[in-house]
Amino acid sequence: MGQLPPIGVSGGRYVGGSVTAEVLTPVQHATVARRRLAFVVSHPIQYYVPMYRQLAARGDLDVRVFYTWHAGAGPVDDPGFQRAIAWDIPLTDGYEWESVPNTSPRPGTEHFAGLQNPTLSRAVLDWHPDAVHLTGYNYQSHYRLLRDLARVDIPVMFRGDSHLLSPRPWWWRIARQFALRRVFRLPAVFLYTGKHNHDYYRAFGVPESKLFYCPHSIDAVRFLDPRGIHEAAATEWRRELSIADDEVVILFAGKLQEKKQPLALIEAVARAALPNLVLVIVGDGELRALAERQVNVLGIRTRFLPFQNQSRMPVVYRLADLFVLPSNADETWGLAVNEAMACGRPALVSDQVGCVPELIKSGVTGDVFPANAIGELANRLVGLATAGRARLREMGHRAEDWSSRLSVEATCAGVLNALAQLTPK
Repeated sequence: MGQLPPIGVSGGRYVGGSVTAEVLTPVQHATVARRRLAFVVSHPIQYYVPMYRQLAARGDLDVRVFYTWHAGAGPVDDPGFQRAIAWDIPLTDGYEWESVPNTSPRPGTEHFAGLQNPTLSRAVLDWHPDAVHLTGYNYQSHYRLLRDLARVDIPVMFRGDSHLLSPRPWWWRIARQFALRRVFRLPAVFLYTGKHNHDYYRAFGVPESKLFYCPHSIDAVRFLDPRGIHEAAATEWRRELSIADDEVVILFAGKLQEKKQPLALIEAVARAALPNLVLVIVGDGELRALAERQVNVLGIRTRFLPFQNQSRMPVVYRLADLFVLPSNADETWGLAVNEAMACGRPALVSDQVGCVPELIKSGVTGDVFPANAIGELANRLVGLATAGRARLREMGHRAEDWSSRLSVEATCAGVLNALAQLTPK
């Protein structure tokens, strides 16, 4: 991986319809004192850990992560998958971390009271950070920490990925304006993941000067396949699933829940009515039984596979010729799209998924359809599937190249840009 610039850099900005990271101007390490940067997040998340590791490996920065739900020591119930999940890749090595006791009677990230950490503020302050990176405010202890840090003048970098793509009634907008304008006065800067997240912050009064581009990224190296091992495993898996070489595989991989719209995808595949189309559904969740019944009623060729752990996902994505994420606006980004593209697969995505401006170029890296429009989804499936596997593979190569811009290095640069403004030395 490339060398990150030292702290002391110019910021990225959203410019002219696309998000760009400006050229970073390095400063000499000798002139920069070591900063102490604390991260506060609910639990080890596979998408964020590579950033912690890269920043911790720098010679001019001390990093510590404070976990407010759990530290991934064992399986944890996941309501979305409706089962206990324990990731099979290491998520707590390569950086300092601390687990802060959570006293919530119903711990988790599904509701505001799920994170109750009475000692959180003291734990963070005792570490004497120069700045705090906070992921998510809509939890009891995170909001309390945000207020406590404002009182003692320790700057907070806030990072979320919300957007305003979902239609909402006028009263919701007014109530949201009232609540968030008060909350958003507290962070010193905001790290936005892309265009839609940028527009969200601006809508709630955050000035442009406080916004720093910090894209969502994945550990792309884990998904690369220079020796073709994952491709070979996927080809063999397709044969085991009785999928012919000339059949086009549409892949849905994730939680089988309402916001991801797996039932709409099943109906769209049925409407497409292409004899060489096979739908592969990977995952578990509340809609699994209903999805299986719908497939039987509609009579479409489908393969259901259970939840697959992280080490297996580079093979899972390569089962597909086309990855589809039909989610509604509750899908704030859709990091599975990053992963599928890193595996050389194009993506067909709803226009209410947050990653569209950054990752989807219609006809090049995939395509976009109007959310909740099953007929339009079926039409896009027909267009892409009839183009053939070779055309989809060509689009997949372009998707892989395009998605590489959203790298862990770019994410780290966004954090460092903000830190340089907050703690100039």
